[in-house]
Amino acid sequence: MRLARLLPAALFLLASPGAARDTPAPVAAAKPPAPRLIVVISVDQFSADLFAQYRNRFTGGFARLLNGAVFPAGYQGHAATETCPGHSTIMTGDRPARTGIIANDWFDLRGVRPGEVYCMEDESKGTYDDYIASDMHLRVPTLGERMKAADSRVRTVSVAGKDRAAILMGGHKIDQLWFWRDGKGFISYTDRAVPASVNHANAAVTAAIARPGSAFAEPAWCAGVDRPILANGRTVGNGRFARLAKKVDLWKASPAFDTAIFGLATDMVRDLKLGRGPSTDVLTIGASATDYVGHAYGTEGSEMCIQLANLDRTLGQFFAMLDRTGVDYVVALTADHGGNDIPERERERGVPSADRVATELLPKNLGPAIAASLGLKGQLLYGGVNGDIWIDAALTPSERARALAETARRYRAHPQVEAVFTRDDVAAAPLPSGPPETWSLLQRARASFDPQRSGDLLVFLKPYITSITPRISATGAVATHGSIWDYDRRVPILFWRRGMKGFEQPLSVETVDIMPSLAALLGFALAPGDVDGRCLDLDGGPRSTCP
Repeated sequence: MRLARLLPAALFLLASPGAARDTPAPVAAAKPPAPRLIVVISVDQFSADLFAQYRNRFTGGFARLLNGAVFPAGYQGHAATETCPGHSTIMTGDRPARTGIIANDWFDLRGVRPGEVYCMEDESKGTYDDYIASDMHLRVPTLGERMKAADSRVRTVSVAGKDRAAILMGGHKIDQLWFWRDGKGFISYTDRAVPASVNHANAAVTAAIARPGSAFAEPAWCAGVDRPILANGRTVGNGRFARLAKKVDLWKASPAFDTAIFGLATDMVRDLKLGRGPSTDVLTIGASATDYVGHAYGTEGSEMCIQLANLDRTLGQFFAMLDRTGVDYVVALTADHGGNDIPERERERGVPSADRVATELLPKNLGPAIAASLGLKGQLLYGGVNGDIWIDAALTPSERARALAETARRYRAHPQVEAVFTRDDVAAAPLPSGPPETWSLLQRARASFDPQRSGDLLVFLKPYITSITPRISATGAVATHGSIWDYDRRVPILFWRRGMKGFEQPLSVETVDIMPSLAALLGFALAPGDVDGRCLDLDGGPRSTCP
């Protein structure tokens, strides 16, 4: 088509000797200036499936982003689809194998505090349950850090509902870092002065939690998913977030939590005059309520529908506030991972294989059974039921080899288990490349593997086997994520900037591509191989935003 359109002009030039000399050369469109403010938003557990399900209902902030560069098939390509590793990819441009953040938790059985380690703690201080938040386990810099190292006038701010979201998107060197901690409100590291905006946010939230919470209005388009269902001893699917006073967990698992997070981010923009300094500023926001809603109620009931409708409204209000500042800003929105619905509802909707994991697969149950069969003592196995498993470090080499072989055999024989890899299997595999949907299970595991932190075995459940055991309880999570399957790996990736020519790219990209794409908008050079991600062209026309 292009050749056909150009052919008459070419013939005219050949027929007119002076035409080429007299016709001015086309002038390339000027490259727009760098934005003054970068805003990166992670919506915890906002899967590509939820985005596809509700995108035609959005009228607020999501609707604005749909006019920008839309990548509906984004991937957190690695196996450990949890909050810590997912957030570690977004602003570093690196997969967990490079960031060192292999999971939310891992076991260091020979460390300074032998046992379980949280990804965002300094285990030399405090305890696992009462930890001291730290960035020490993140091994690579974020974009904000790199910018700040190049220009000390750059200001970086990170606000989130979880410390792991705020720290992993903000990085090691940051001007303002604030995250929610139950019983304390929005806090930071102990050496940080508390600005007025944080005191204001905490006062407002404390007052709100102290009062009963009224039910949220349900949009008419949520009626199709509003139906009660019994899930692990709890009725979910028709809730509207009404709550008793002082129920912090219920407040977090509602749209009110995101309202508070974006309220604090709004105050930070206003008080610090972000985007109006001598250099480009960076603001990262971790919107955590969608994850709490997904865990507490599943992803396909009235609760998630109401949550996303309210988040759409909250995003719209936040963008309107940014508009009023007059600052030239660019937004990138994605998620740290996807999520899977409750198996009880999935079975009703055409997924007969959906189920909860058998209790005998839990390391705390399987470990003693294997130990007894081998004449060993103790728990033997540590870890979760869908990912890394560590073998007791006190075993002799021969005992360890026997335990490893027997553990792998038992997991492989179980009908709920899809694959079992040893750490040697994973370490020997090449790092993945190419479209993430084509990666083998071993390659997905390799993208999360760290030789110092990963387990002795990696065990992956079959599709739609939820890693929450059956139980009868009025509290606790009913749904989760963390699997190696695409419903947990796929997330939307959206960019918007005023004046940009929007487009949609349906082919797969990765969350590690966000950082180099934003760096290119700034003209911030990255050396070849600096990061795992690649630059995405965010211009819908012939001009490219990539170098």
